[in-house]
Amino acid sequence: MIDPENMSILIVDDMKSMRLTIRKMLQTLKIGGSLNFAENGREGMEILQQSRCDLAIIDWNMPVMNGIEMLETIRNDKVLRDLQVIMVTAESERDIVTEVAETEIDGYLLKPLTLTSLDSKIKAVIEKANNPDPATKHRIKARDFEEIGDYDAAIEQIRIALVHKPAASRLLRQLGLLHFPVGKPDIAEKCLLKAAAVNKQDTLTRAHLAEYYVSKNELEKAGRYYMEIMGLSTRYFDQALEVGEKLLEKGFNKLSVDIFSKILALSKKSVSTKEKIIEICLANKEHQFPLQLFEQSIRENSSNYDIVYKVGLIYFEIGNKEKALSYFLDVDCHVRSHVGAKFHIAKIYLSMQKVIQADDYLNQIMKIDPKHQEAIELRKEIW
Repeated sequence: MIDPENMSILIVDDMKSMRLTIRKMLQTLKIGGSLNFAENGREGMEILQQSRCDLAIIDWNMPVMNGIEMLETIRNDKVLRDLQVIMVTAESERDIVTEVAETEIDGYLLKPLTLTSLDSKIKAVIEKANNPDPATKHRIKARDFEEIGDYDAAIEQIRIALVHKPAASRLLRQLGLLHFPVGKPDIAEKCLLKAAAVNKQDTLTRAHLAEYYVSKNELEKAGRYYMEIMGLSTRYFDQALEVGEKLLEKGFNKLSVDIFSKILALSKKSVSTKEKIIEICLANKEHQFPLQLFEQSIRENSSNYDIVYKVGLIYFEIGNKEKALSYFLDVDCHVRSHVGAKFHIAKIYLSMQKVIQADDYLNQIMKIDPKHQEAIELRKEIW
């Protein structure tokens, strides 16, 4: 049994002022017999490995190792995994709350903290730890059976837990996952589908369903689940991007572009992500979406002639030579030494039977780069 007045508490926050504030609040509330402090998740884990702790109060946004990463590390450690953890965040966005909930958090608090909120949250968490409900007891027993490979016994314990909480998505998800190792994927799928249905914010279940459908090569189903997931959390961009690429390879362009659009709308690394998506699209002959992205960039910065040139290349590849020519001429007008633009202008003019204009641009190239092999070969077509 954990005694709130005498328990050991770890406070992890990168801001000294916040650590001191929580300490003062706990002293006022007469909660905690001993307090430990850490500036980030890595330091916090070092303390947990060395000292017994009953409760960890962890900030979400920290350098080195953030709160989510620390929580996942705790839950994956057999010694520490049942530690009571309260996450503190200044962010009220839905995806952060969902991330925390899906990583088996015991409670979370939004800044600015108050004495009342801190007091009630800690007491609720400790009460639940001291007096776990029947469903929790059976879930822990199931985990123990699963770890020794007795999946049938684990399944039975989860079934009993569901009698107490029939609509608990976490239990339904666990029941589904336990059916995979016993060779019953159809039952596993049904359980996961039910878990997703009863909890519209259960990202983890949806991620498992998406992975399952990818393994079955049912890419449309996987893609649609990733669309749902990205409406809840930003943690699955890499997986969604990979499925989007596979969908594009299979010809499901619309769904793929929808996934890419959502990633870009939510991504904080928009430049690198955009470049990767454009690369994927062009490699799979999807030209319209990159054109939209490039033309949007040009509207935002019309003097980025590297992008103007790339748009010209796309139009040239899809056979719209007039449009391509307009972009190449724009580049040539502003970047007089751009050999690539000049060469494509020459090629387009030659295809239009405008030999003099083509020859003029080839001469310009030869002055800049006398050994330009492609220009030399193109001149042979003229002469």
